[in-house]
Amino acid sequence: MIEVTNLTKRYGKHVAVDHLSFRVEKGQIYGFLGPNGAGKSTTMNMITGYLAASEGTVVIDGKDIQKEAEAAKRCIGYLPEQPPVYMDMTVYEYLKFAAQLKGLPKKEQEAKITEVMERTWITDMRNRLIKNLSKGYRQRVGLAQAILGDPEVIILDEPTVGLDPRQIIEIRDLIRSLKEKHTVILSSHILSEVSAVCDQIMIISHGKLVASDTPEGLQNLMRGAENLQLEVKGSWETISTALSTISTIETVENRGETVDNLVQISIVAKENEDVREDVFYRLAECRLPILSMSKTTKSLEDIFLELTEDQTLESQSSEAADSPAESDKKEEGK
Repeated sequence: MIEVTNLTKRYGKHVAVDHLSFRVEKGQIYGFLGPNGAGKSTTMNMITGYLAASEGTVVIDGKDIQKEAEAAKRCIGYLPEQPPVYMDMTVYEYLKFAAQLKGLPKKEQEAKITEVMERTWITDMRNRLIKNLSKGYRQRVGLAQAILGDPEVIILDEPTVGLDPRQIIEIRDLIRSLKEKHTVILSSHILSEVSAVCDQIMIISHGKLVASDTPEGLQNLMRGAENLQLEVKGSWETISTALSTISTIETVENRGETVDNLVQISIVAKENEDVREDVFYRLAECRLPILSMSKTTKSLEDIFLELTEDQTLESQSSEAADSPAESDKKEEGK
């Protein structure tokens, strides 16, 4: 459905997007993740044809976004972070205006408008001025505009930003329903949202694609060594001696002891090794009761931070340099 090849965007010497390549398959919801300044919005703007690429190509349903711009853009429904709505129009007037801009045949406009209002649950708001709607309803109106005309691809940039928890749940349900007829690319800073909604996740850092897989696939890819957390009754010296005989254990760490002679232990196994049975039987042989044992796995947040750590640190350093205190010092030095 979408083929992005060596996509690059330069602003002078700064490279915002660096030879990015990926494919988006039909009927899937793709999550697009990255820290601030990673190049997400720039990439989405180039995919929609809003920005011209410095290098590379974007092909949508066989149509090059630069060479066949009009035909390619007909395949796209786009909702930017700020919905492009006109506050002094009613919901119906705005959607009628959008239908005309998209060139929908007059005889189909009424039916299409009614359909998208029903799909986004805004039929009751039909004659309300957009400026009198809540932010959640304005977001729905923006989504209705994006899916009007049944474009093959829906691109959503931070669709739940600024919404309350109930509105977020409603928009998530709506996004899930879109995959029945559309391919969806979703940009979001809310990692739990991407994990809950998306079939595939792409993580971008420094303008480059650093990972692309299903949420489960990313967790398996980054899982590495298994980590066990235990609470064992006994002395640390006795426990560590017993565990030292298990060859598949990489490290054993004492996380703290209590007055009840309980020791909190963290065990890291060698890669791809499951040591739970060995640990259980070895400690049982030594009459060291295990009161609790749990296996920890990396969350999507852990994976995101690990893959984008360098850029996150750079962003924090930049923010610190541009803090009000630093700005005042710069002014004083002038």
